[in-house]
Amino acid sequence: MIGLLMGAGLGLSFAMIGTPLFIKLLVNKGYGQFIRDDGPTSHHTKRGTPTMGGAVVVGAVVFAYLITHLVLWLLDPRSPGPSVSAWLMLFLMVGMGLVGFLDDFIKISKQRSLGLNAKAKLVLQAAVGITFAVLALNFPNDHGLTPATTKISFARDIPGLDLAFAGAGVGVILFIIWSNLIVTAATNGVNLTDGLDGLAAGAAVMVFGAYTLMGIWQSNQGCGSPRAVSDTICYNVRDPLDLALLSVIIFGALIGFLWWNTSPAKIFMGDTGSLAIGGAIAGFAILSRTEILLAIIGGLFVLITLSVIIQVGYFKLSGGKRVFKMAPLQHHFELKGWAEVTVVVRFWILCGLMVAVGLGAFYAEWIVQL
Repeated sequence: MIGLLMGAGLGLSFAMIGTPLFIKLLVNKGYGQFIRDDGPTSHHTKRGTPTMGGAVVVGAVVFAYLITHLVLWLLDPRSPGPSVSAWLMLFLMVGMGLVGFLDDFIKISKQRSLGLNAKAKLVLQAAVGITFAVLALNFPNDHGLTPATTKISFARDIPGLDLAFAGAGVGVILFIIWSNLIVTAATNGVNLTDGLDGLAAGAAVMVFGAYTLMGIWQSNQGCGSPRAVSDTICYNVRDPLDLALLSVIIFGALIGFLWWNTSPAKIFMGDTGSLAIGGAIAGFAILSRTEILLAIIGGLFVLITLSVIIQVGYFKLSGGKRVFKMAPLQHHFELKGWAEVTVVVRFWILCGLMVAVGLGAFYAEWIVQL
């Protein structure tokens, strides 16, 4: 518990202090956000606001995680060091963040709304995602648990739903595809949500708060844990407590960043932040064995993504008609006359409700198994 509190505090402090310093650097360099002309006219005042703020979040998370483990080791040399699961999480988060950073840098350096072309972005994201998936099926611990498994999971691995039904080789290929679908969905969901001041960051805070609680619970009720109520109704997650530590660090870092990102935003997270955060959310779903549950916990991201799919699909099928005034969904309500802050707060409320339902489903699954 000391490690969790320390990690959260360090993540919060690094982001809170580092963000204004990064803002000054970006302002001096003249790196500002380019605003699309086809969006809400109220957004034109945001042109030139520093972006790529996600770099601060990623940096704060990495340093806070390493320093927390260093301090814990100094206090007790017997304490476990960084886990394989956490290293994989950081790889996915940093890797996706780097892809977003390239995209952001091209946008601000060339002063246009498009950064990397679609093909290059897809290739880079796939390279990171495939590498993560392959590595996640390796590195078994003393009990034979690997960070990820070919089994499909809800609140835990679902018996009988194994992608390796036709052999280990087929299972690996199908898992790589499944894993990348989750990563792509999560990164796109967060990216589409990041359109209003503080919306994506605030929503992600709640999601990572949920993963922190679930990680602590999985650690206490892990198979072989002396605190587990039952040896049969337990969780087979490789490094749940270290994943909880990393999750609470991201939670703290996002709160520190949100201090400067809330309306009126002094800095935007950019694709650097949205892709990194989306990658981290997907990584937690995969490594904590809660893949399908992510659709509930990350329900706001799902809802916003669906609004884009519905808008584009209906536009093509109807010959130019639209369901929403504008997609993603948050801009539809802006164009209906809602103030930006009103949209953000109400969407935060929706996110909180969905996270609460997800946590309830997670706990109810455990209760039902008793």
